[in-house]
Amino acid sequence: MSVEIIGIAGLPEVGPGDDLGGLICQRAELEDGDVVVVTQKVVSKAEGRVVPIDTDDPRGHKALVERESVRVLRRRGDLIISETQHGFVCANAGVDLSNVAEGHAALLPRDPDRTARRIRDRIRAGAGVDVAVIVSDTFGRPWRCGVTDVAIGSAGISPILDLRGTTDALGRELEVTEVAIVDEIAAAADLVMGKARNVPVAVVRGVDRAWFGEGTVRSGLVRHPSEDLFR
Repeated sequence: MSVEIIGIAGLPEVGPGDDLGGLICQRAELEDGDVVVVTQKVVSKAEGRVVPIDTDDPRGHKALVERESVRVLRRRGDLIISETQHGFVCANAGVDLSNVAEGHAALLPRDPDRTARRIRDRIRAGAGVDVAVIVSDTFGRPWRCGVTDVAIGSAGISPILDLRGTTDALGRELEVTEVAIVDEIAAAADLVMGKARNVPVAVVRGVDRAWFGEGTVRSGLVRHPSEDLFR
């Protein structure tokens, strides 16, 4: 099995109301079974989720973070770890000042799973191919340094590959193994998108077609509070 990751460059600067699915159809040569990964930043721009902030107010950004949070877990200096309305636990409620005009901040999409479905439907109508779509964003991890891209929305692909009940290479039954497939694909796509290359879309080609199916990030990946050992 081999996987190919293709960065889609040359998309124009995206603004509110732009048809992301249509722009992807124009720039990418897509095939059935591709997984299209779209960064949160370009989705937020298309959905009008970029808002002005007062650069003269040192707390202007933090007030926005608090507004976007449903629960603050930790504070340290300027850093806030909070839970968003989507159920994501991340730094500063996903509010981001990078790759947007000075004096503005990008907020997370209101419903990234719905966004992924809309882009997928648009690609199917425009290019006549059946693809899966992942909306990705960069998150830190509680007990590891550095950041990585994860899926915050998905459509057309199962978010979790459930290996419970199967056997490992030595024939032992797996009892708890569930693989976050959409997170792995999002991280792989970031290898060609990066943070400063102006490549907001990537195509991951060659993934196992058995992974395609129903499910969303919100229903499949966000751990229920009753199963969370750290709340």
